[in-house]
Amino acid sequence: MTTATSPSHAPSQSHPLVAKHADVLEQATAALAARSYFSRYPESPSPRVYGEGAAQAGQEAFEALRDKAFGALGDVATDGTWTGEEVSPYGPALGITYPHLDVDAAVAAGLAAMPAWRDSGARTRAAVCVEVIEGINRRSFEIAHAVMHTSGQPFVMAFQAAGPHAQDRALEAVVAGLVEQERVPASVVWEKPGRDKEGNPAPLRMQKDYRIVPRGLALVIGCNTFPTWNSYPGLFASLVTGNPVIVKPHPHAVLPLAISVAVAREVLAAAGFSPDLVQLAPEAEGEGLAKVLAEREEVRVIDYTGGPAFGAWLEETGAASGKLVYTEKAGVNSVVVDSTDNLRGVLGNLAFSLTLYSGQMCTTPQNLYVPREGIETDEGHVSFEDFGARLAAAVGKLTGDDARAVELLGATVNEGVRANAAGLADLAAEAGGTVVLDSREVTHPAWPDAVVRAPGLVAVDASREDVYTQECFGPVTFLIATSGTDQSLAQFRDTVREHGAMTAAVYSTSEDVLDAAREAAADAGVALSENLTGQVFVNQTAAFSDLHGTGANPAANAAYTDAAFVANRFRVVTSRRHV
Repeated sequence: MTTATSPSHAPSQSHPLVAKHADVLEQATAALAARSYFSRYPESPSPRVYGEGAAQAGQEAFEALRDKAFGALGDVATDGTWTGEEVSPYGPALGITYPHLDVDAAVAAGLAAMPAWRDSGARTRAAVCVEVIEGINRRSFEIAHAVMHTSGQPFVMAFQAAGPHAQDRALEAVVAGLVEQERVPASVVWEKPGRDKEGNPAPLRMQKDYRIVPRGLALVIGCNTFPTWNSYPGLFASLVTGNPVIVKPHPHAVLPLAISVAVAREVLAAAGFSPDLVQLAPEAEGEGLAKVLAEREEVRVIDYTGGPAFGAWLEETGAASGKLVYTEKAGVNSVVVDSTDNLRGVLGNLAFSLTLYSGQMCTTPQNLYVPREGIETDEGHVSFEDFGARLAAAVGKLTGDDARAVELLGATVNEGVRANAAGLADLAAEAGGTVVLDSREVTHPAWPDAVVRAPGLVAVDASREDVYTQECFGPVTFLIATSGTDQSLAQFRDTVREHGAMTAAVYSTSEDVLDAAREAAADAGVALSENLTGQVFVNQTAAFSDLHGTGANPAANAAYTDAAFVANRFRVVTSRRHV
């Protein structure tokens, strides 16, 4: 028999934020368990939701940060120098500098802050994390402008994805971490039935206390395209499980995470904890600070989003040194087109998926597998060439008007994306294919220096695996001619197994084909969307319901947010004694 008790040394749960956020934690925990719809933070930037004047106040707050030193971090472990060279993909330099980290002092400060945070208890930590997320939410418009002018996302997308959607993912990580920590009771009285020498009942009784112990210092390495959405899960998963965190932004996208860290530090201090539980580590271009921090012995947990080369190095060196490393890297997202009873819906859905943020999402489809003999549709048989032409027309309709197109496309984030978009003719020639739709350069009516590109389509044969099995980041999609759906599924499965993917989709009216696609997706370890023709798109996921990534293919070794993403960030240490 085991009876749970509360030992005298159990962490206090009387922090006022525990009561303040009890309902939020309860609702979010229930949604996570049910995988049901739940969104704490409204995605609409409407003044009816966020209040009159909120949008203007957010823009003014962003503008007030420009062309000066970022001083909102408070007393930080700095070496006395400042760094910052962010230039908006829309044209202007931000002119913001940030205090450069003294690595030794920052590591020491984070470790010194850990014991009190560890001993506060899981529910207190969760409540403080919710207070941080609430504070970040109040600055959603400011963060939206910061993301727009560091990543190139169009404003509404920047508001939604970098604001409420990222905040929902942060809350998801908090409650996932809380659930895993609270699976183990704080204390129990353990009783084993037994008898004494005379045969009388004499149970063996012990007091057993279970203590959550964090792994140690955590490092979050952010990316350029989604600085908050991809960083918040690791940041809050580590923080709620007791680990202090150093946030190392991409040098081109510091501001969104600087604002987030500033909010966290302010909330932590107000809650009675050291603000050094969350620190910012900005760097100059080419400095290599991520590697320096990752090699520190004190860093025990690393979250990374970015290119495959550095991600693979982190995985290999991390495993060798006993660090936990969670990565999201490059992948080749695929769509298998077999047949449809709603051709217009398929074309519209795919066109939007390819257009959103100029294809600069880790979830944007790249490879579209279509039988070279064509497909059956509600509009009759459609040849491979006609399908490509119809898709090109759908993209053209969506992006034909520059003023409307830029609200979906945003701006290209770097020269690599621009080179990919501009080089379709050369790519098609090298691949023995054809350009079905060139990537049109779009003029931004408000930001003339922005380089904006609409999606392009290149048709190639399935035999050219050397071309389409590599990620071609940005507005480039391969229309791949196969011998039939069987080959399409085989190529999809094998490519994802070898090169990875974050998303996959299939269009078919055949249940047998859908079953085969599910099997192929399971074999490849990638999430599958089936027959999307409405307002749900393959490159979008819902917090608390959809897992982002699986950890089962080379594109990522982790998923936002399953138990494996949070549970290993802490360990349980037991102390026991006779009663």
